[in-house]
Amino acid sequence: MIKGTVRTSELNSFASIRACWPRRVISAQIWLVGVLILLSFPNAFAESDFSTFLGKFKSAVIAGDKAAVAEMTKFPLTMPYEVKAVKNKEGFLRRYDEIFKGEANAAQCFKSAKPQKESDRRYGIYCPFKDTPNDWENAPIRFIFELTKSGWKFVALDNINE
Repeated sequence: MIKGTVRTSELNSFASIRACWPRRVISAQIWLVGVLILLSFPNAFAESDFSTFLGKFKSAVIAGDKAAVAEMTKFPLTMPYEVKAVKNKEGFLRRYDEIFKGEANAAQCFKSAKPQKESDRRYGIYCPFKDTPNDWENAPIRFIFELTKSGWKFVALDNINE
């Protein structure tokens, strides 16, 4: 063999390697683009997860299923100004009526209230006072939901007037 020349069989094997190289690169690029697309839309998944969570949460509140609502709550549950936080599930079950029937009738409100997106990881539902259940212009009682490490949870109750 003369230096600088390549046998035909060596040339063909090299050509076959080069011929598959673009396919591998293109399929890797397609995979990468797919992953990037999925990662760029996490909010779409979070919002659909929130809708599912909220449907279950509303149903449990309307049915008065305290245990189910407690399972969808993050502790400590933050309460309005000058009201002690709810530290655990036992306290939550004991104070359930205070939370959901205190200033607002949550069961009645949740039947028609629409969640308001506050950020990608936070929603609020605003309810009117239970004495004026149809006064949606004045709905200061806010039920706050956040996306936590373990999924969507009820995290706080607030009276925005205080």
